[in-house]
Amino acid sequence: MASAKKVAPKTKSQVLAAIAEKAGISKKQAKEAIEALLSIAYVGAKDKKGFTIPGLGKLIKVQRKARMGRNPATGAAIKIPARTVAKFRLAKAAKEAVLK
Repeated sequence: MASAKKVAPKTKSQVLAAIAEKAGISKKQAKEAIEALLSIAYVGAKDKKGFTIPGLGKLIKVQRKARMGRNPATGAAIKIPARTVAKFRLAKAAKEAVLK
């Protein structure tokens, strides 16, 4: 007999409900906690060291160099300008937990 797997939350409301249930708090408190974490993460990511969520990963701001690329439709060479992007680097513990 196959065991029933619990489906991972996919929408914001499902994530908030799962957090509220696991933590034993209300959905409103879970929403406030997530919004606080996000606002701290956005400010922290602008710092040189980035923002780390222990056991999950690190949100950082990275400067990409200008480079040459190709237009996939025409095959013509194009210059891609330098730009700043946000990156999320997964922590080793999270990689191991996900890949098991």
